[in-house]
Amino acid sequence: MTPREKFYWLIGGIVVLLAVGSLAGHLLARRATTDSARAVVDNLVSRVRAWWVMVAIFAFAYLTGKIATVVLFALVSFFALREFLSLTPTRSGDHRALSVAFFVLIPVQYYLIAIEWYALFTIFIPVYAFLLLPSLSVLAGDTEAFLERSAKIQWGVMIAVYCISHVPALLLLELPGYAAQNALLLFYLLLVVQLSDVMQYVFGKLFGRTKVAPVVSPSKTVEGLVGGAASATLIGAALWWITPFTWLQAAGMAFIIVVMGFLGGLVLSAVKRSLGAKDWGTMIRGHGGMMDRMDSVSFAAPVFFHLTRYFFSA
Repeated sequence: MTPREKFYWLIGGIVVLLAVGSLAGHLLARRATTDSARAVVDNLVSRVRAWWVMVAIFAFAYLTGKIATVVLFALVSFFALREFLSLTPTRSGDHRALSVAFFVLIPVQYYLIAIEWYALFTIFIPVYAFLLLPSLSVLAGDTEAFLERSAKIQWGVMIAVYCISHVPALLLLELPGYAAQNALLLFYLLLVVQLSDVMQYVFGKLFGRTKVAPVVSPSKTVEGLVGGAASATLIGAALWWITPFTWLQAAGMAFIIVVMGFLGGLVLSAVKRSLGAKDWGTMIRGHGGMMDRMDSVSFAAPVFFHLTRYFFSA
């Protein structure tokens, strides 16, 4: 099966699932009789509608090539960083650092991916950007809460730019017997992460009793985590045919993606709570902001990228 045929089969399967989800949402909406039931159904319907749009965007990026994919995720990083820093108080002394973060760091990081400069891509932000950003802020002479302000900007750049950039960086990997198929790995990562989120939500609503971290994220339950993790791991194993992994390796990688995605969602929920916010934004109807959709991805992507590179690259 050619890479393009694999892609068509994958997208066809996703479209069928979304169609079933849309139909199920329509039927459940007609049967919901209580406010809580309507709220759950409305949430699911909104998620399905948003995923129709997102799948169409990702499919378009795949069909138009690597550069389009890199540009797409550069925009994702831009909007995610904007949401992160909009909720994080800054001062006028941080304006230079903020301008560099948006208009220098994002373009350079994704340009390094586009030209496949792996060595610099992996250290550009953790080394050079982390030293540059506080240096720019200190030149303004504003020392009030300097450490806190610098850490917030660095944390935002790390999560929204560096970590998310590892998704299109999967296109850099040279995997034996997997030429011209790296974009399918990108789909694999995103699909497992998002299915895990959805299945955790469904299992949590159906069987959830025990809260994982009630103060941080009241909706996350042990039952939802176990059911969602098991479901996403099995789906990841079933999708081994679009990866360079065996079915057992695919199950292991999917499990790692699920665990890291869960931790990412939990950590960034704690950040939101500390800032007094429910969502990062309202950009994606039914999903909150861009950062609300990429929180799990931000933790899963770097780990998945480096495990794949270490164990499977040439």
